[in-house]
Amino acid sequence: MGYKPDLTRDDVTPKSFYMNRRQIMAGAAGLAAGGFAAPALAQNGLDPNTFEEITNYNNYYEFGTGKEDPARYAHMLTVDPWSVVVDGLVDNPGTYSFADLTDGMTIEERIYRFRCVEAWSMVIPWNGFELNQLLEKVGVQSGAKYVAFETAYRPEEMPGVKFPVVEWPYVEGLRLDEAMHPLTLMATGLYGKEMPKQNGAPIRLVVPWKYGFKSIKSIVRISLVEDEPPTTWNKANPREYGFYSNVNPNVDHPRWSQATERVIGAGIFASRKDTLMFNGYEEQVASLYEGMDLSEYF
Repeated sequence: MGYKPDLTRDDVTPKSFYMNRRQIMAGAAGLAAGGFAAPALAQNGLDPNTFEEITNYNNYYEFGTGKEDPARYAHMLTVDPWSVVVDGLVDNPGTYSFADLTDGMTIEERIYRFRCVEAWSMVIPWNGFELNQLLEKVGVQSGAKYVAFETAYRPEEMPGVKFPVVEWPYVEGLRLDEAMHPLTLMATGLYGKEMPKQNGAPIRLVVPWKYGFKSIKSIVRISLVEDEPPTTWNKANPREYGFYSNVNPNVDHPRWSQATERVIGAGIFASRKDTLMFNGYEEQVASLYEGMDLSEYF
């Protein structure tokens, strides 16, 4: 079950266009090795996003709760050197430098839909490698059933952590089969460039069939564990944010509908588009949840 591109390089916006906002109504990027045959971008009804939109409209509460705050303050984050602790039920635990972590990995360019739990969406071209490559490298032991992640916590560099919006540091988790799925990406860049700091430099998780907050940024720890790990938003409000948080238009957030989404970059007069089950990746991932009541295990 390998990755197959939903979109192709024919959908890529040339660099000369996406670097000049005034030259484009919308830009996009397309993707990579291997692929799931599917309609092209326009046929999917997806509006492409520019580099500027992706890097200037996003959530990274460690730098503030405003959508523009990460771009304004994330320059304070030191990303070189960077290390990631890998521990728990693995054969090769240790503290890995960024270079050691990515050594030998197959870096691909992939374009994924991105759906925020706040009911807005983008299309983002990521560069990275499948998480399963890293897990195979460190050696997953038989007792491991989940993968837990932790974001950097640096009060001196992250002005947002001075406010108790959530419990810091930010933590997330996946079931092991979700983590091993070929769509699950450890992203190190976007649009062919290094990962911008405001988007989770130098390395972040991308799980395209889940709401965006599951795709944890600026990872400093990866732990293989037996029990379901705590996750930040689930701890903050379990009634509103489940552990799985799969994109599901049939299960509303208690405070708003998830049936439709606002496409960033489509313009203020654009109609909202229908949200797709599993964010459009149902064919690839639905089997992971066979037999589960997705309204209960949200």
